Amino acid sequence: MILDLFVTVYQAICFPIYGLPKVERKKYIAVDRHKLTYLNFMQKLNCVYCGYGNGLLAYVREVAGRTEYYWCPIKHASHLSDRHEQYQNFLEFGDGEAWDEKFIEMKGKARACEDCSGCGTGGCH
Repeated sequence: MILDLFVTVYQAICFPIYGLPKVERKKYIAVDRHKLTYLNFMQKLNCVYCGYGNGLLAYVREVAGRTEYYWCPIKHASHLSDRHEQYQNFLEFGDGEAWDEKFIEMKGKARACEDCSGCGTGGCH
């Protein structure tokens, strides 16, 4: 819950300053399986925990991914598995020429609309 609070406050303060579209928390955190009548109390409790925990991690990942796209959209030298959606649009590691040519353009794309009519980050939902 502390992570949730800090990320939500960070986004509320910093994203407007950067001009970034905010991540809609409710699109990531779903706590609804506890309403299923065929689950017992412990199963419902576990479903609440998993729905919140996994949703929170997805929300935090998206906030961090948009932040990374805005500030440092460069792929890492080593291969990393399971990166956020924006990572595929990052510049190649060591390509200083592309950095000089495209960094400002990429910042503009990071600020673009939430409905993907031109942002190109791959992170819009």
